[in-house]
Amino acid sequence: MLDRVFSLAAVAVLGLAVAGCNSSVLDLDTRATQPIPAKLVGEMSKRSMTASSPVLVRIFKQESELELWKRDKSGRFALLKTYPICRWSGQLGPKKKIGDRHTPEGFYHVNAGMLNPQSQYYLSFNLGFPNRLERAHGYTGEALMVHGACSSSGCYAMTDEGVAEIYAVVRDALKGGQQSFQVQAYPFRMTSQNMAAHRNDSDYAFWADLKRGYDAFETTKLEPKVSYCEGRYMFNRPEVEGATPSDPMAACAPTDSPAIAMSVPAAKPAADETTASLPPVRAHAYVDGGMHPSFRSMLKRGGEKALARRTSLKSVPISRPAAALADPYQE
Repeated sequence: MLDRVFSLAAVAVLGLAVAGCNSSVLDLDTRATQPIPAKLVGEMSKRSMTASSPVLVRIFKQESELELWKRDKSGRFALLKTYPICRWSGQLGPKKKIGDRHTPEGFYHVNAGMLNPQSQYYLSFNLGFPNRLERAHGYTGEALMVHGACSSSGCYAMTDEGVAEIYAVVRDALKGGQQSFQVQAYPFRMTSQNMAAHRNDSDYAFWADLKRGYDAFETTKLEPKVSYCEGRYMFNRPEVEGATPSDPMAACAPTDSPAIAMSVPAAKPAADETTASLPPVRAHAYVDGGMHPSFRSMLKRGGEKALARRTSLKSVPISRPAAALADPYQE
C-alpha cells in the first residue's frame, strides 16, 4: 500500500507547481530509490536498529545540525547520525509569514506523501508548515523543506549526499509501517545555558514551550505526543476530556485535574542560578541565516563554486536553476 502512496506522490509532484523551496523536474532518475549506504546499515546493525524501524529527526538552527534518530530494540530512540546543515535562512525565531525568510521552528509530522522524489534540489521532504497551531495563529508559508543543493529560502538545505542518506532512511521507515515521522525544529540546543543567554529575546516564551518537548524527549527518548491549547504547544497530555481541544486556541484542561497532574511531568527549569548572570544575547542581531562552520570555512577558502562542487552529487544528473547558489528569494 505504501509503495502505491509513494508512486502517487511522485505523479502528483509532476503535475503541481508549488511555490517555495520545492520544484519538480521531468527527467526521472533513481536518486529516490537509492538504498541506504552500507556503512549506515552497518551502524544500524551495531545499535540494534533495522531499516524499517521508526525514525525521528531533530534540527538545531544555531548549531546548524540535523540529527537522525532511530528506534532500537529497547523501544526507545537512539541517535544514529548527525549531519551538518549547509544553509538555513532568516533568523532565530519561528516562521510567521511568507517572505520573512525564516525557517520553521516547532514540531511537525511528515508522511509518505510529503516526500518529493523529483525535487530540483536533489531530494526533499516537506515539513508541513504551517501545522495546526501555526494556522490558528495565522502564520503563512508553504513548501518549507529539508532538501539538498545548499541554498535556502525558508528551508533547511543539506548537501546532496547528506539529504540522499536522510531521504533513504526516512523512506524505508515509512515503507516499514511508520505512518509519519516527527521533526523537532529548534532555534538552538535547549540547554539551561542557552535559554539563559536568550532570556531577553522576544521569542523566549515560545522557546520555553518548545523546551518542554525537548526535555520530554531528552528524558525518555520516546517521541513526545504533541497537542495544542491556549495557542501553545503541549506535550504528553493524557487522553481525557478537554485535555486536547480541537481548537488550538481554546482553553487547556485545568491543571488541577488529577489525570493531567499525574501524567504530565514537570518541565526542567529554563535557566538556573549558574547561568542567570550570563549577558543576554541581543535579539535577532544578525542579518540572514547561517551554515555549519565546516561549510563556512569551505566557502571562505574557495568561494561559492568550490562549495557547489563539494556539496553536490555530480554523478547523478539533476536539474537546477542556474542561480541556485545565489539563494533565490522564494518561499
